[in-house]
This record gives sequence, C-alpha cells and structure tokens, in this order.
Amino acid sequence: MIETAQAWLFETFLQPLLFRFGLMGFAEDVFDLSEWLVLGALEVVALVIVFGLLERWRPVEPVTDRHAVVIDMLYTLLHRLGLFAFLTFALVTPLVDWLEAELRLAGLQRPNLDQLLPGITDVPIVSFLIYLVVLDVADYWIHRGQHRIGWWWQLHAVHHCQRQMTFWSDSRNHLLDDLLRDLLFATLAVVIGVAPDQFVLLTILFRVLQSLQHANLRLRYPEPLERLVVSPSFHRLHHAIGFGHEGAARGVNFGVVLSTWDRLFGTADWRPGFVPTGIRDQLAGRDYGRGFWAQQWRALRRIAGGA
Repeated sequence: MIETAQAWLFETFLQPLLFRFGLMGFAEDVFDLSEWLVLGALEVVALVIVFGLLERWRPVEPVTDRHAVVIDMLYTLLHRLGLFAFLTFALVTPLVDWLEAELRLAGLQRPNLDQLLPGITDVPIVSFLIYLVVLDVADYWIHRGQHRIGWWWQLHAVHHCQRQMTFWSDSRNHLLDDLLRDLLFATLAVVIGVAPDQFVLLTILFRVLQSLQHANLRLRYPEPLERLVVSPSFHRLHHAIGFGHEGAARGVNFGVVLSTWDRLFGTADWRPGFVPTGIRDQLAGRDYGRGFWAQQWRALRRIAGGA
C-alpha cells in the first residue's frame, strides 16, 4: 500500500516537476522523499483520529486558544511531512561516507554497531531496540543542551511558550532548533550504522510517542511502565511553569522516549499532577509571538539581545 502510494505520488506529481525544471538528476533522492511524504501524511491522519479521540476522552483542560492550536497544526504539517528528517539524513550520509573513506586511508574505521556487536544485531528487532536506546540517550542530552545553552534555549523557548498543549504541540519548534536537533540525530544514526529503512521507523516512533506525551490527556502510566517510558503526566511537568525549565536545576523530565535517563542522571520529577504550562515570564507579559513568523523572528531577536 505504502509503496503504491509512493509510486503514484512520485509519478503523478514529483517526477513531472523534476522533468519540467530539468532536475531529473535528483529523481532518486526525490523518490526517497516521497516515502517520507506518504508516511508523514498517514501519521498525521492517525494522530488526528487516535489522539484526537483520547483528548476528548480525558482532557486535562478545555482548549480556549484555538489560534495557538492552529499554529501548532502548521508546525506539524511542516515537520511531519518528512522534509527536515529527510534533508538532514540525505546531507549527512555523503558527509559520513567521505569521512569514512578518509579514516580508512588512515587505517581507522568508524564505530558501527553492526560491527561492534556481531551476531546480536543480525536479529532485526534486537538491532532496532539497540539503536532506539542509543539514539534516545543522545536525544536526552541534546534536549538538556536545548535548555542549558543560552542561545539554544532562546530557540527552544518557542516550543515551551505554548500554554494550550495538545498532541499538535510536539512540532512547535523554531526552524533552526529543529534543523540542529535533526542534524545531530541523523548524524549519530548514520555514524552508528542505522539503515535508511530503520531510520524511517525510528523517526516515526519517536515522533508518535512525543505527540502522545504532549497531548491534552490526563494519563499517567501504571507502574513500573511510568518509570520506564515518558508519559503525558511525566512530560507535562517538563512544560509546567516553575518546574520544567526554571529554578536551580534548570528543568526536569528531559527524557524523549524513555524516562530511565532522567532517573539515572538525576533530573526526574515523579510528582503527579496536570499543572499549567508555559514560561514564567509570560505571566509578566513577555510576548513570544502569536503567529508562526512572529515566533520565529522573536526568537532571533532574543538571541541578539532584543525582544
């Protein structure tokens, strides 16, 4: 089904555009992109149906700012159609291939997990889970960097200024923040030997789980699952005013898929509760922007010392 939809999209729309503008040399890359587009569209439909029903079932709060949610929808469509993940992976792969060739000339090899763990990674599901754990712990530290590094926080604040969290809110990010995070994520994936098809599945799994975590959903997992996987309750505290990114610790609950890393590195806060979200200085009137471009521009102005 996916292959059929991919071929139809490419042959009906993308290939004629490439031919018209003399870009057929990029046909193979654009065909790969069409897979991301199809999977992204299916993902968005699934999110609307499943998570939309869940939010109606047990909402944390009534949605009163519809405009903010519409802006989040725009972010989601931009991000979930695969443009960022595809472009970063496509850019990083040639770079790593070049680096690997240079290392081989020097008698060295990059640390490929398939080579470091022979036999174990031959089993697809085991290989997939190992890659998930490695990428997730890296994403945990990337996330902490987004909060601890001053200029990066000014970009990441776009994500945290949403005070009406829904499953759409996961993709509300500054474009540069998205690009930097995805570039680091894709680089690590290529370096440790993640195959393209596994990268697609891992990316979608990460995105779907993060959409669930941001949902306007009163849900806390039963023990011991709550201590292993990031739940909507656990992640909402990360977004909470006065908890998630403020105070001496500069934030709690940074886990992306697994809450294990917060427990191991001392950043876990297991208190239950569904508290208001946002950034403290919003209460004092600081404006992070209402529209897409306003949010993007104000982040750059904050880095420059304005806004």
